[in-house]
Amino acid sequence: MAIEEFTIAVVCSSNMNRSMESHAFLSKKGFNVRSFGTGDKVKLPGMAPDKPNIYDFGSSYDEIYKDLYNKDKTYYTQNGLLNMLDRNRRIKQHPERFQECSDQFTVVITCEERVYDQVLEYFESIQNFGNKPVHLVNIDIQDNHEEATLGAFLICELVSLFARSEDLDNDIDQLLVKYEEKCQRPIFHCVLFY
Repeated sequence: MAIEEFTIAVVCSSNMNRSMESHAFLSKKGFNVRSFGTGDKVKLPGMAPDKPNIYDFGSSYDEIYKDLYNKDKTYYTQNGLLNMLDRNRRIKQHPERFQECSDQFTVVITCEERVYDQVLEYFESIQNFGNKPVHLVNIDIQDNHEEATLGAFLICELVSLFARSEDLDNDIDQLLVKYEEKCQRPIFHCVLFY
């Protein structure tokens, strides 16, 4: 498959950490990639575990950066959120919700089982199924900066295997079995249709 025809969506809950780290990494490798979240709101850690910072998906990364900067520059620099938001605003304007996107992808990769389930629910809610297949794949990645970086490497390696396949629909099960053994993480997969 030609690389420009091979489209990828990477999805986490808030389109902040894991999906954006993979988005940045895959973009640098030349892949046609977009990233999304599936939550109702964008949630970031606050100064107390029970007081997260909550934003609408339409809020720009720049607005969120400025809000946290004004709340406590030192705290949000030390926990890495300001660096993460700075990276994000260089990639795209704002977090996007997968359920609000009308684009079609070759592969949708989720970063946790709950997000995988939310994407499945979304596809089940679409009434007009077509015959264009999309491969939904989940690889669990913990939501912290180190795991997001490792996850980006894992996702890029997996996407590279997919992109080299002459017939992804036929080869994907075998590719996933081999890759699951290599990365030592369980991988879920199903085929859905647009």
